[in-house]
Amino acid sequence: MDIQEIEKEKSHIIVEIIQYIPNAVLSKTIIKKTTGNITASSFDAGEEQAEKIAPFDNYIQIIDGTAEIIINDKLHKLTLGQGIIIPAHAKHCFIANVQFKMISTIIKSGYED
Repeated sequence: MDIQEIEKEKSHIIVEIIQYIPNAVLSKTIIKKTTGNITASSFDAGEEQAEKIAPFDNYIQIIDGTAEIIINDKLHKLTLGQGIIIPAHAKHCFIANVQFKMISTIIKSGYED
């Protein structure tokens, strides 16, 4: 994963900051802080991200294509512009039957409440 943030105070077109790479999942850091981060990812068709569990809520928004996300064994199909919150401690994985790009926003604070 690229840990260098994108340039500040410079406009960009979100869907163009990350490209598709054949047979790969690619991620680019938009912003990374101790309290959370925002990442753009691209999945080539046929790729999957292994099931995992994260200790924080994660907001996913699809910015290109269609994604399948399995959260706690329930399948969710998201299309362009749709978003979903993956709850903290939920097992989840991503499946790319077709190419898709997404933005992931993780908030690491506020869990003290």
